[in-house]
Amino acid sequence: MDKKYYLLCYTRQPEEDSVYSEKLAYSMHLALCEDGEHFIPLNHNSGILYMKAVSREDGTLHAKGLKKPSVFQRPDGSFGVLAKRVEVDGSLDQELRELAVAFRSDDLIHYQELGAWGMGTEAETVLREGGTVMRYAIAQMQGDTGVKSSDEENIAEYGVKEFTDSEECEEKQITESMLPNRYMFGKFTQEECAAIQSQVKGAVPGNIIEISKEQAERLKCRFLTPVNTANNVPECVFVKSRQELEEVRAVACYSDGSCMEKKVDWYADSVDFDREGEYEVYGKVHQEHFPFPVAWDRADPCIGKWNGKYYFIATNDADGNNSLYIREADTIPGLITAQEIKILDTRMYPHLKGLLWAPEFHIIKDRLYIFHAGTPGPFEKEQSHVMALKPGGNPMRCEDWEMPVRVEKQDGSMLYGEQGITLDMTEFESAGVHYVCWSQRQFFPVDQGAWLYIAALNPDKPWQLASEPVLLSKPEYGWANNHTFVDEGPFVIKRDGMVYMTFSSAAVDSTYVTGLLSAREGDDLLNPENWLKENCPLLSSRSVPSDVSEKGVMAAQSRWGEFGPGHNSFVEDEDGIFWFVYHARRGVNGERSSGLRRLHFNRAGFPVLDMTEERDLKPELTWVKTKVVVSR
Repeated sequence: MDKKYYLLCYTRQPEEDSVYSEKLAYSMHLALCEDGEHFIPLNHNSGILYMKAVSREDGTLHAKGLKKPSVFQRPDGSFGVLAKRVEVDGSLDQELRELAVAFRSDDLIHYQELGAWGMGTEAETVLREGGTVMRYAIAQMQGDTGVKSSDEENIAEYGVKEFTDSEECEEKQITESMLPNRYMFGKFTQEECAAIQSQVKGAVPGNIIEISKEQAERLKCRFLTPVNTANNVPECVFVKSRQELEEVRAVACYSDGSCMEKKVDWYADSVDFDREGEYEVYGKVHQEHFPFPVAWDRADPCIGKWNGKYYFIATNDADGNNSLYIREADTIPGLITAQEIKILDTRMYPHLKGLLWAPEFHIIKDRLYIFHAGTPGPFEKEQSHVMALKPGGNPMRCEDWEMPVRVEKQDGSMLYGEQGITLDMTEFESAGVHYVCWSQRQFFPVDQGAWLYIAALNPDKPWQLASEPVLLSKPEYGWANNHTFVDEGPFVIKRDGMVYMTFSSAAVDSTYVTGLLSAREGDDLLNPENWLKENCPLLSSRSVPSDVSEKGVMAAQSRWGEFGPGHNSFVEDEDGIFWFVYHARRGVNGERSSGLRRLHFNRAGFPVLDMTEERDLKPELTWVKTKVVVSR
C-alpha cells in the first residue's frame, strides 16, 4: 500500500504576549502527517502564512490577522487558501465581514494574496458551515464561475471530497476517518480537536488535505531544521605524512539530504609516517563550540575580515550605546577572548553625541570602512554614517580612523531630511554594482514605522548614493509589526547566483525576528519586483528550544533559549565555511548579547539560520575511523 501524506492547516491559541501573541497565533500554520497517526508541526509550530497589513491614507499600517484558514489543491496542481481576515485581537474585520480572503501558492511555501471576494450575505455561511456553499466557493477559486451551488455533478469534477458527520471517528487519536480532504471551516468535533492538540500545541484546526510525497518533502526541506544523520570518511586513505592525513575530511549528512565537509581531529600518534604500513586510525569530527552568548551586552554584531585577520564590532549596550569597541584575532574562535579596543565614542565629534548603533565592516575598492548610525542629540535625529580606515592604517588604533561622515544623496542633501531617521545601513556588490540598504523611519507628521530602502552607491565616495532611494520592504506581516512596526538590520550574503538579504523586524524584545529577501545576481536590484520576500521569518524565539512557561517564566535548571534573535551578519572563514553572528536574549527579559553559529544551506540551497551545535553534529556520531596506508 502506498504511503499517504496529509497536511493539517490551523491557527493557534494565543499565549502570553511575550511568548506567542495574537499577531503570531492568528496566522496559517501547517503540520504534516506521514504515518496516518502523528502530526509534526512545521516551522517550529509557528505561522507560515500571514495576512498583510492595510495601508491608511496617512501612510501608516493597520495590522491584520487571519482565522479559519482552509487549504485545497487546484486542478492545475497549485494550491488555494481561503481565510477570514480579522483584527489583531481576533475580532471580525468589519470591512470584510461578508468576504473571504483568497491566496494562491505553487509550493505551499510562498503565497500570493488574491484579495477579498464572496457571495454577498451567503459569505457568512461559507465561512461558518461549509457544505455545498463552500464547495461552490472553491469552484469559484478554481476559476469556474459557471458552477452553481446546486450543481453537484460539476462540483464533483473538481475532486472535492465531502466529509459527513456519519463517518466513524475514534476519539483522542488521529484516525483515517479524519484524513480525507475536508474543505470546510470549523467542522472538527471536540474530540478531534483534542486529539490534534495533544500532538500540536495550541492548534485550532482549519482542515486536512492529502498531498503528494514530493510536496511533503518540499515542505520538510523548508520548514524542518536539518539534523545530522551521519558522518562519513573514506574506508581507506593513502598518505605520506601527518599533514596529508589532516586534510582528509568527513562528509556530514543531514536529514534533508544536504551534506558538507568537516575537518576531523585524527588521533594518529600510533602511526609511523616514516615507514610504510597499515593502521586503523580513529578521529573525531571537528566542531567549534560557541555557547550562547559569546559576547554579553553586545547587539547588532558584525565580524569582518581584513588583511588576513578577523575583527568583531557591535552596538555597546553596556554603556548605553555611547562607544564602539573592536576585537582582532587570527581566527574566528580567537575573537571570543580577544582584547577590546575603543575606536569611537560620543565625546570625539560634535555631530555624534549619542546612540552609536549597528556598526558593520565593509571593504570597498580595497579600503576598509565602518558603516554605523549616530545622532548629534535626540533619537529623532539618528542618521547613517561612514567611517574610513586611513590608508595603511591599523584597525585597532583609534587615531587611524577618519572622522565619520553622514551619508548623503547624489546632490549632497541629507539622506532623509528632517522628517525622520536612517540607520542600520549595509553595503554589498552584485554584478559590478555597489548597493546600500538601510532602515528609514518617518516621524512627522505621523510615525509610519521603519521601512527598508535600497539605492546604488558611489564606490569612490561610499557616503554618497548613486541613485534615488527605492522602497524595498514594509513591516506588513504580523511577525514584522509585533509590538511595533519595524523592518531593520539588513545584511547580504551571496551564494550560487543568489543574493540573500536577512533583515530584522518587530520590537527589539523577545518578539524580534529575522526575515529574508532574495534576488538573483545580475537582476536589477533597484526593482522591488525582482526581490522575493518570505511570508514568515527564518529565525524567532521558537527556533532554539527552551523551557519557557506560557507566562514567560523560566523553570529551574531549564534551557534558557534565545529570545528575540536578529540583527545579524555573515562572514566566511579560511575553510570556506560561513558563520552567522547575531544577537538574542538569554531568557525572555535577558540582555541583548551576541551569538555565533555555523550557517547551513539546505538541500535546495536555502539558508538555515537555526543550525544549533546539537543539530549540526550529533554527539553520538562524532567518532569516525579509517584505515591509513602509509606509502613512501
